[in-house]
Amino acid sequence: MIEEFNIKTLDDVELENKTVLVRVDFNSPVDFETKKLLDTTRIRVHAEKTLKKLREKRAKIVVLAHQGRKGDPDFISLRQHAEFLDSFLGHVKFIDDIFGERAQRAIRELAPGDILVLENVRFWDGETKKGSAEEHSKTVLVQNLAPLIDVFIIDAFAAAHRPHVSLIGFAPVVKDVVAGKVMEEELRALIKVREKPDHPCIYILGGAKAEDSAEIVDVVLSKGIADYILTGGLVANLFLKASGFNLGKINEEVLGKKGFMDLIPRIQNLLKKFDEKIVLPMDLAVDINGTRKEIRVKELPVNYLIKDVGSETTSRYSDLIRESRTIVMNGPLGIFEEKGFERATHSVFTAMSKSKAFTLIGGGHTIAAASHLNFIDKFSHISTGGGALIEYLVKGTLPVIEVLKKFGGVN
Repeated sequence: MIEEFNIKTLDDVELENKTVLVRVDFNSPVDFETKKLLDTTRIRVHAEKTLKKLREKRAKIVVLAHQGRKGDPDFISLRQHAEFLDSFLGHVKFIDDIFGERAQRAIRELAPGDILVLENVRFWDGETKKGSAEEHSKTVLVQNLAPLIDVFIIDAFAAAHRPHVSLIGFAPVVKDVVAGKVMEEELRALIKVREKPDHPCIYILGGAKAEDSAEIVDVVLSKGIADYILTGGLVANLFLKASGFNLGKINEEVLGKKGFMDLIPRIQNLLKKFDEKIVLPMDLAVDINGTRKEIRVKELPVNYLIKDVGSETTSRYSDLIRESRTIVMNGPLGIFEEKGFERATHSVFTAMSKSKAFTLIGGGHTIAAASHLNFIDKFSHISTGGGALIEYLVKGTLPVIEVLKKFGGVN
C-alpha cells in the first residue's frame, strides 16, 4: 500500500487465477518512414517490473495501451509492441481487436500466466473523450470488458495526467483497483522529492519547456519544497532576459518563436520574490562556426547562438549539488547532442552520480541525455513521465492518482 495516498498495490490483492487488466504506457518513438519502433524502453520497464510479477503470481494478464494520436505518423498498431514483449517474456499473444467479440473470446480463453495484448486503444475514437470515471464507465469499451476482469491495474504513470476512458473508466466497476509496480515506484519517488524532500533540495530546470519551468519554480519555492533552482538551456536564457540582459537578436528570436516572451512579466515577479533562490548562469557557451566559446553574461549581447552554460556556472552548480540531499532534474543544460555543448550536462550528471542525495531525473530529453552520455543507471530514480511528471510537481496530484485514491483505497 502507498500509505501517503491510501492506494492499494499488487501486494494488497489476490492475483492467482484472476483475470487482470493492466493499463500500461507502451507509447514509443517510431520511425516515420518505416513505421518501426525506434526504442522499446517503456515496454521493457513494464515487462520487468509489473508483467513478470503478474506472471509469477499466475494471473491471467490482459494488456491495454495506446500508441500515438490519430492523424500523427506514430499512430500505429501494437503488433510490434506485442512481438517485442513476446521476445522478452515469451508466450505473449496479440489480437487486433480492442473490445469486440474476438477480444472477449481471447480473454475468456486465457490460462494462468498467459499475456494478451489488445490493439491500440486509441483506434477507438471514444478513448480520448472528456468525462469523469463514472461517465467513462458507461462506455462500450468498459461495458464490454469489465465483466471479464477481476482486477484493474493502473501502471501507466506517463499517461496519468490524461483522464482518458481506458485509464480511469474501469475503476468504478471493477472490484479491485490497484497501482502497478511502475506506478507505485513513480509515486513513491515523487512523494520523496515533492512532499517529503530531505534538505537542502535543489531543482535543476533546463531544456526548452520554459512555460512548465515557470510554474514549477513558483510552486516549489512558494511551498518551501526546493531551496534552490538551477537554470540551464532556454529556461536560463529566458530568466536572463527577464532579469534585464539583452541576449542578442539571434537568441531572442528563438525565445520569441516559441512564444516565451509572454512569460517575462511572470518570471520577473518570480525573480523579485525569490531573488537568491533562483540561480542563473554566470557564463555561457556560444557556437562560433561549430566551435564552443565561453563568454561571461556581462559580455552579452552576442550574435551567436547560446548552446550551453559555461564552466564557471557548471562549477557552482556542482558545488550546490554536492551539498544537497534531494535533487530533481528536468531538462538538459545545453544542446547535448552537439559535440562540445554537452559539457555542462555531463558535469552536472557527474556531480549527481557522486552525490549522496536522492536523485530524480525526468522528461524525454533529460533521459535521452543520460543515455547518450552513459549515465542512465546512475540516478536514484528515472521518471517515465514527461507531462505527468511536470503536472505532479506543480499540482501534487494527477487525474489517475485521484481515481486510485477514490476507488483503489484501503477501507
